[in-house]
Amino acid sequence: MSNEPKPNPQQSPQQKPHSSEAHESAPEHEAISPRKALAGVGVLAAVAIVLAAAGILRRSHADTVLARDTQETAAPTVSVAPAKPGAPVDEFVLPGNVTAYTDAPIYARTDGYLVHWYYDIGTRVKKGDLLAVIATPELDQQLAQAEADLNTAITNANNAKVQAERYKGLVDSDAVSKFDTDTYVTQAASTSSAVKSAEANVQRLKELQSFEKVYAPFDGVVTARNVDTGQLINQGAGTEMFHMQALQTLRVYTNVPQLYSQSVKRGMKIALTFPEHPGETFEGTLVRTADAIDPVSRTLLVEIDVPNRDGQLLPGALAEVHFKTPNMGQTYIVPTAALIFRKEGLEVGTVANSNGGTVAHLVHIIIGEDDGATAQVVHGLNAGDQVIQDPPDSLIEGEKVTVVKPGSGADSGGFE
Repeated sequence: MSNEPKPNPQQSPQQKPHSSEAHESAPEHEAISPRKALAGVGVLAAVAIVLAAAGILRRSHADTVLARDTQETAAPTVSVAPAKPGAPVDEFVLPGNVTAYTDAPIYARTDGYLVHWYYDIGTRVKKGDLLAVIATPELDQQLAQAEADLNTAITNANNAKVQAERYKGLVDSDAVSKFDTDTYVTQAASTSSAVKSAEANVQRLKELQSFEKVYAPFDGVVTARNVDTGQLINQGAGTEMFHMQALQTLRVYTNVPQLYSQSVKRGMKIALTFPEHPGETFEGTLVRTADAIDPVSRTLLVEIDVPNRDGQLLPGALAEVHFKTPNMGQTYIVPTAALIFRKEGLEVGTVANSNGGTVAHLVHIIIGEDDGATAQVVHGLNAGDQVIQDPPDSLIEGEKVTVVKPGSGADSGGFE
């Protein structure tokens, strides 16, 4: 009997059992040294640091670009133009209000009805001319009663005086008592006072009766008549009967800017022109000033008297008042839209180049003439200054601005 193993009938002839030689022939991996492991970790850390630094730089650059774009977008856009030199100043022209030398409303001083009026508007009258007559029947009756009361008071006073004299003569002989004598003397004094009171009342009513006739208070022109025949008239300022103005001399009032307040003196001759008299000049005299600067307008009120005996000039007109002034040096003309009114004073905005770009610079100025469209700057500007034409209300000193030339787009850089 043999000891060799029998073959497995289910095993194919090609399949052979694995031998120990097959396991022993597999390749073996070499162990990683600690130095190589540390080197690998270092490489990975370096790559991570580089990637993180690149991300930070990219984010920082994006923030810088965003901040720059935001600042450029926030900077206000302004239009600038150079200050235009003005003509040398040897005079300045101001508007003046023409008024009558004397201007008075005429009111009634008594109640009644208008009987007649004698002068209408535009009529020249002399002082004392009769303007109107008022009928006052009630006042006439009051005066008659007061005169009768006065006569009664005079009679009583005379009787009391006689009685007092009689008793004073009899008291020395003890024919009458001293008490009765003192009574009649006191009665004589009181009736004498009653006479004075009645006389004052009569005089008062006569004064009121004298106002039945309305007279012109001065030489002038009737410029208004507000009553007519038969109209009820009430005393006081309720109804203006007439209005009168004296036109022989006219007053012209104007406000001189504080800058020129020291150049105007009393007695100086002033030239005046009027739109209704083209090419003609009238001469007036500066007669008085307010001697105080108005704190609201910063101007000095002056009065100029102008002769008007021929009646060419009319009160209420607008005059152009020409003042001579010392030479103020070079002046510049700017649009009134460029003026900035703040509590610090009158300013204009200019632009200047700086390291950070174009910035705004606020300049304090003093203006001369102002015609409503343009203003004359006599102090504060220099040749070549670029003036902001229509500055925003929020403009501040040193603020970065974007300059736009008239008729062009935004200027990314400085200005010419």
